[in-house]
Amino acid sequence: MGRYRVVVDRDLCQGHGVCESEAPEVFELAAKATTITVLDATPSDALRPGVEAAVKYCPTHALRIEEIDE
Repeated sequence: MGRYRVVVDRDLCQGHGVCESEAPEVFELAAKATTITVLDATPSDALRPGVEAAVKYCPTHALRIEEIDE
């Protein structure tokens, strides 16, 4: 696998927090927040399965993975 970046569409994010439950090392939903915070926009390959699950299960489809060409 190559490097990748996590991208959030803040217009779509409603702060459900599913991403945080799937990849807490990458996403955080602060108390009373309406959108998530990306803690690591270019996480390691070891965290990719959780990030992929977060993308898959996001109820508003606000997340995506972009591959980084090197």
